[in-house]
Amino acid sequence: MELRHLRYFCVVAEELNLTRAAARLHMAQPPLSRQIKQLESEVGADLFQRGSRGLRLTAAGQFFYEHTLQILEKVEVTTAATRRMARSKRRLFGIGFVPSVFYGQLPLLVRDLRQKDDVELTLAELTTVQQIQALKAGRIDIGFGRLRIDDPDVEQEVLFDEPLMAALPSDHPLANTRPTLAQLADYPLVLFPAKPRPSLADITLGLFRRQGLKVSVAQEANELQTALSLVASEIGITLVPEQVKRVQRDGIVFVYLDDRNITSPVICSRRKGEPPSDIMRQANAILEVLVENRLTGRYP
Repeated sequence: MELRHLRYFCVVAEELNLTRAAARLHMAQPPLSRQIKQLESEVGADLFQRGSRGLRLTAAGQFFYEHTLQILEKVEVTTAATRRMARSKRRLFGIGFVPSVFYGQLPLLVRDLRQKDDVELTLAELTTVQQIQALKAGRIDIGFGRLRIDDPDVEQEVLFDEPLMAALPSDHPLANTRPTLAQLADYPLVLFPAKPRPSLADITLGLFRRQGLKVSVAQEANELQTALSLVASEIGITLVPEQVKRVQRDGIVFVYLDDRNITSPVICSRRKGEPPSDIMRQANAILEVLVENRLTGRYP
């Protein structure tokens, strides 16, 4: 299947008439008809109903049309952005991140890099495992996650260890305390992200497991915001990194744990053995200041 087949299909879907569609595409009708037949064969579904009164999209055809428009729009936007970048000589710099690190200083790194005239930033929400794959494939240049992963092509640096907090319904019995993990284990747990794994969910489960504690998982959520909504709905409690306390959410309180040594690392991943580009050196310099601010308490 080629992009031209998708473009042909969209024109036919808009015109619902092969003669008019062929005229728009500046081609003869018979080859256009063959292309549409081939597309239907490749998709494995009839996209059009053919009758004496012309063409009509089938339910499958309507679904395919809506998604094909999105694909073609994405291609056009990406192509236009690539041309702009080529004309302006801007260099692409990709950043991967897990959502729970984006409540702290990472937005400041993004802000400062976006002010560079020669940099075109791309941001991708990825698990740490996905970041490793994206780094090796060249889709991103730097990643921020929480899992230590041994890979010969990637180097990881622990920027700092971040205390974990309990997110509780605002009227929870432990709301005004510094609970232990044993106390939290008595309550249903909202676990996130549900997938893909491994992730922060496995870090959370491991904390309880190492203390010989069993937990009851009431609900799993893929998104942090969904997990917090479930907590506000009193489905359960959850553990979150300290940065998340910046989220203003009705019905939720964030409390520190009794053991402040219960932490989750913030880890920076880069390709190994690759000389740093100018942009990477700039990012590292900004990152060094941000980490120093965090470690000295200027930015909790």
